[in-house]
Amino acid sequence: MKRLLLILAVIALPAPAYAGARGFVLVNGTETALAQMSIRRAGSDSWKPIGAAAAPGSNQSVSFADPDCAFDIRANVAGAGPVTWAGVNLCDVKSVTLKSDSAAGQWVDYDAP
Repeated sequence: MKRLLLILAVIALPAPAYAGARGFVLVNGTETALAQMSIRRAGSDSWKPIGAAAAPGSNQSVSFADPDCAFDIRANVAGAGPVTWAGVNLCDVKSVTLKSDSAAGQWVDYDAP
């Protein structure tokens, strides 16, 4: 009887929600073209390509799934070389807009679903 109650209790537990990053739309919110875009888990050294050149204002879908939330996004910015947007939270977002300013640095704007 105890075994049956334990089994029923385990079955009744809610399934854990997926707490990782899913696909998103990446928007070039800078005023210049981005090339050789890549992504990595924050703190790792393994960059993975995520797209071709992106004109200012353009967007592209990025398809992947990862159990982590924090990522770094890197791109070659015309006239500036490689730029990294660090610690981008990709959990529960619909789109991420990359922003850059010579005075303010790099930041992202999020659009949640």
